[in-house]
Amino acid sequence: MDTKAFKRSLQQSENYHRRGFGHGAEVNGVLNQEYQSSLIQEIRDRNFSLTRGNVTILLAQAFGFCWGVERAVAMAYETRQHFPQERLWITNEIIHNPSVNQRLKEMQVKFIEVKAGEKDFSVVESGDVVILPAFGASIAEMQTLNDKGCTIVDTTCPWVAKVWNSVEKHKKKDYTSIIHGKYNHEETIATSSFADKYLIVLNLEEAEYVANYILKGGVKSEFLAHFAQACSDGFDPDKDLVRIGIANQTTMLKSETEQIGKLFEHTILKKYGPIKLNEHFMSFNTICDATQERQDAMFELVKTELSLMVVIGGFNSSNTTHLQEIAQAKGIPSYHIDSSDRIGPGNRVEHKPLGKELEITENWLKEGEIVVGITSGASTPDKVVADVIEKIFNLKN
Repeated sequence: MDTKAFKRSLQQSENYHRRGFGHGAEVNGVLNQEYQSSLIQEIRDRNFSLTRGNVTILLAQAFGFCWGVERAVAMAYETRQHFPQERLWITNEIIHNPSVNQRLKEMQVKFIEVKAGEKDFSVVESGDVVILPAFGASIAEMQTLNDKGCTIVDTTCPWVAKVWNSVEKHKKKDYTSIIHGKYNHEETIATSSFADKYLIVLNLEEAEYVANYILKGGVKSEFLAHFAQACSDGFDPDKDLVRIGIANQTTMLKSETEQIGKLFEHTILKKYGPIKLNEHFMSFNTICDATQERQDAMFELVKTELSLMVVIGGFNSSNTTHLQEIAQAKGIPSYHIDSSDRIGPGNRVEHKPLGKELEITENWLKEGEIVVGITSGASTPDKVVADVIEKIFNLKN
């Protein structure tokens, strides 16, 4: 399928919208009321630090809602206002934040359910309005909605769309897209749908496995078994790793994406030599600015003497999880929570350690003076962060 031509055709349709509906000023007022916080502004004004009693809060200097998330949420609110009577759907969570998604449900926005591993679009009818979330949607989903005659409101983050453009360039020149991401994450599913041939690597370890196969070969059946859910149909590592292009899920750890890109560049250089490098390797910078800023701010924050770290964001939020990884790598006691409801009753917290299920830790706030580092993922409103900080202050004082 010519995905580029389809997207161009879709964007020219009168049923397709990606710029809002002119209700921006009114919607921004509502969003500020529901998601902003005077406490967070006070902490910003105090150089990202606030002490009450025996608790000092140190806030990361970049955290919370990014521009792409703000844009997506604002467009969802505008859509509900512009289509007050129509049935309104979202193909997935608008962003990975439970409070924002719950608020949309209260506004009578319905979410497409997943049945037997597939989204059930049978509930959507011609004339319904369907929002594509900030992570984007696959070509197949967009085509289904277009064929049904739906009104499509596309809130896809421009940084995600930038990755899609890179993948299109890979495909045009018959390169295989190697995507650093999680194969079952909706952003990566959407990105891979724009590719002809693709392979998804989760981390540097998997990238090294692929690089080693490029240089030395290996057992094809073992390779295909390893990436069974993370490659295009009919993928052949002996043929499809000769010419490769690099792409990424925008919420992955920036440093690891860079390492993977350099690894494959050096691998291709070693195999084919410098003169033929550009015939076999293609790479563009598709690391999201907001992801990069939040990770950089976290690296700065963990240089400080912290008693503990609190990372706030949806448990299924990839960029939030990577912030948690940074704290753990520094050996700082850290707690990933999605809201202030996870704190209490008493001096306890329900949190999600990396790669594990939710667990409860008692006496997590120690006696005496403590310094608490706070950050949040790009899908977390300031108000959610403020509620967590207030609860910590109240518990300790």
